[in-house]
Amino acid sequence: MITSIISSEDTWLLWAFMAGWAAVSICLEQKYKWVSKVTGAIIALVGAMVLVNINVIPSQAPAYDAVWSYVVPLAIPLLLFQANLKKIWNESGRMLLLFLISSIGTVIGGFVAYMSMHQWIPNATKITGLETGSYTGGGVNFAALSAKLEVPGELASSAIVADNILMALYFFTLIMLPAITFIRNRFHTPYLDELEKNNNDSQENGVRTYWKRKEVSLKDIAFAIGIAFALVAISFKLAEVIDQWIPSGEGVGFFYNVLNGLFGDGYLMLTSITVFVVTVFHRFFENIHGAQEIGTYLIYIFFVVIGVPASLPLLISNAPLLLLFLAIMVLFNMLVTFTVGKLFKFSLEEMIVASNANIGGPTTAAAFAIAKGWTKLIVPIMLVGTLGYVIGNYLGSMVYYLLP
Repeated sequence: MITSIISSEDTWLLWAFMAGWAAVSICLEQKYKWVSKVTGAIIALVGAMVLVNINVIPSQAPAYDAVWSYVVPLAIPLLLFQANLKKIWNESGRMLLLFLISSIGTVIGGFVAYMSMHQWIPNATKITGLETGSYTGGGVNFAALSAKLEVPGELASSAIVADNILMALYFFTLIMLPAITFIRNRFHTPYLDELEKNNNDSQENGVRTYWKRKEVSLKDIAFAIGIAFALVAISFKLAEVIDQWIPSGEGVGFFYNVLNGLFGDGYLMLTSITVFVVTVFHRFFENIHGAQEIGTYLIYIFFVVIGVPASLPLLISNAPLLLLFLAIMVLFNMLVTFTVGKLFKFSLEEMIVASNANIGGPTTAAAFAIAKGWTKLIVPIMLVGTLGYVIGNYLGSMVYYLLP
């Protein structure tokens, strides 16, 4: 058996690699525009994948397990500190409706993809639930549902590669849509019209612009991390108690299994409690700076770990089928978003960023709006896209439990 240069017991070296490579991926994404289009997530994953396949780092280690057990759960509440449901509704009600319509397209696409291809996709039920969540909220939902559904590591690696490849292709399509005369003549485009009138087209790297330097104090960091730990501890313990109260398994019926899956699951309980607390005490959470930055960094560490079990032969054999599977989901998201959106007289720009927020998450949608110069859409899509973090876990779980 071939051993890696860094042993699975070299915990500090492995953490140095995971934390360091996540930092490098973020730096490259913000420094180079082409990397921002590929996404830092892919850079993080590919780096780990290459090193494990040339036996520099091990494919299994306790340090990787710690990321799944502790880093991912901590990232979720940190990224939900902006999920004030009252604010989302009051400031982005119209965009919220379009975002939910787009989410329905994702769910429909998930069922169609499963019915069309489940016989060729290993663990198709888990992949459908996983990607339904991912294509509703983004990377945080991929992380949460990967852990919840216990998706095999090599399959999760293939899925995230296919996910990001398709995401990049779809974003390119969305970028091109306003330039197509046929599309432009059939949709209302007030933001483009205003931009052309003012002749103000930004070429700035949208990712770098969004993640610009912000004021953060020691108290902000202390509150963000301390509260995140408390929310995870309370949620997971409460879910554990409910899991014991509500029966599950064979012979108890569909209703009890679904009830146990919704209320006895630590990740869904964490999502629910965090959103409730953030909505009720919104003024307190709005004054905590840096939570989103910390949470995003933790998710990048997760992306590094996702690349570790990636065997190149398995990746090559799985990714093409998964790419087609996900293409079906994205196609239906697009069809529902643009068909129903036109019916309700939404603008082309609103439909583009809503679909973008579903497929890539709020940060990619905000960066897209920044890059295109649609400044009035940045805050609404960021608020609504954050809601995707919330409903993505529920929709992904629902689809998983409903599939045979």
